[in-house]
Amino acid sequence: MAVESVPLSEILIPSGTEPDLDHIRARNARSVWHPMAHPGVHQANPPRIITGAEGVYIEDDEGHRVIDAVGGIWNVNLGYSCTPIKQAIAQQLDVLPFYSAFKGTTSIRLIELADRLVGVLEPEGMRRAFFTSGGSDSVETALRLTRQFWKLAGQPGKVKFFSFKKGYHGTHFGGASVNGNDRFRKSYEPLLPGCIQLPFPSLYHNSFGIEDIDELTDVCLRQIEQEINYQGADSIAAFIAEPVLGAGGILVPPPSLWPALRALCDKYDILLIADEVVTGFGRTGSWFGVRAWGVRPDMMCFAKAITSGYFPFGALMLNERIETVFMESGPDGAIGHGYTYSGHPVGCAAALATLDVTFGQDLPGKALARGEQLMASLKALQAEHEMIGDVRGKGLMVGIELVADRESKTPLDPQLGEALADRVFAAGAMIRVTGNIIIMSPPLVITESEIDSLAQALSVGFAGA
Repeated sequence: MAVESVPLSEILIPSGTEPDLDHIRARNARSVWHPMAHPGVHQANPPRIITGAEGVYIEDDEGHRVIDAVGGIWNVNLGYSCTPIKQAIAQQLDVLPFYSAFKGTTSIRLIELADRLVGVLEPEGMRRAFFTSGGSDSVETALRLTRQFWKLAGQPGKVKFFSFKKGYHGTHFGGASVNGNDRFRKSYEPLLPGCIQLPFPSLYHNSFGIEDIDELTDVCLRQIEQEINYQGADSIAAFIAEPVLGAGGILVPPPSLWPALRALCDKYDILLIADEVVTGFGRTGSWFGVRAWGVRPDMMCFAKAITSGYFPFGALMLNERIETVFMESGPDGAIGHGYTYSGHPVGCAAALATLDVTFGQDLPGKALARGEQLMASLKALQAEHEMIGDVRGKGLMVGIELVADRESKTPLDPQLGEALADRVFAAGAMIRVTGNIIIMSPPLVITESEIDSLAQALSVGFAGA
């Protein structure tokens, strides 16, 4: 029986059924626990209700229209008005809203997307894609397939994972285990054994008392190599790292770090996993974080900007070495891992459209130019306000470290940081404060004048401190 076609807009919000905002506000945080928030505190201080978005702006239930300097949460690279992605999602929903990618079935968009990603990542040597629902899934997949790879390669004792202190790799048990921040670990311990976090060369915070970045980098690399020898290279499966540490406070590596890390992994036969969930697709000023240093990892984790946040989706990419071992293996090479929504056809369609728009413009160039503009404004603010201890970033990954005292680098009370964020919002911009760090990752399509407006909102916020 034929079904009468109904406009999508009427299906989503039928005429006369607009939400009762008074009721919505009364129920805010009453029936849900939000991620990364204390349930009791959130109920007592309900979160802002975001009701709409356009371009690089978001709007709340009270009509405040502000620049989204968070870019959703690192992911809305193309802003909120990218019509090709929206159309691709709607068209795919009409054709095939879902089918499984488990053994025996696939879909057209999945095949197209895998081929497209392999082509885009040819400089990094990626040969295969494994699709997931998001960044934490991609990391978990990397860790599991790493363990399986070494078993297939005849070295089942290689099970440990190295990572950086302050690194962030999602919230699944594996990802949390390799995280380098106890905020995501201590409430959920014991975690996966055999995960070792090592020092990252950051001048602003280092326990070595070293003021030269090259010397500090050498010290950190020596510690990594010493730990490899202490643990035994025959027990270490992989080193996982973000090209730029994000949630840990926007920590930018010196140019020599990643090439040296690749060399160490080669020397001791350890896989190198690049967690590009945040850095992928232009945010740091190169198409991919590791591409800036000419490094070819063994695996690359993606999510976020792969659909510009328009659909939950992720991918793990794997190189020829890993591909060969799996393809030439016996029955134990069957992959006993996956997700219901791995390769979701709507997600694949969204990702294909996102890639078309993304690679149709110079997003890395925009990230560099607008990042330099924003950093210049922040440096000027730092000269005016003692509470700004450090300003750092790469492309449009930018962080401001707030301190109670510059000399001792004592972190600012988080409540003061939240109050600052409220003032900035009132002045026209949404920022994210985690601990004593302001993290900004605006859409890569943000304009010069919009960066000026963001800088002005920050100036007003700091002036009220």
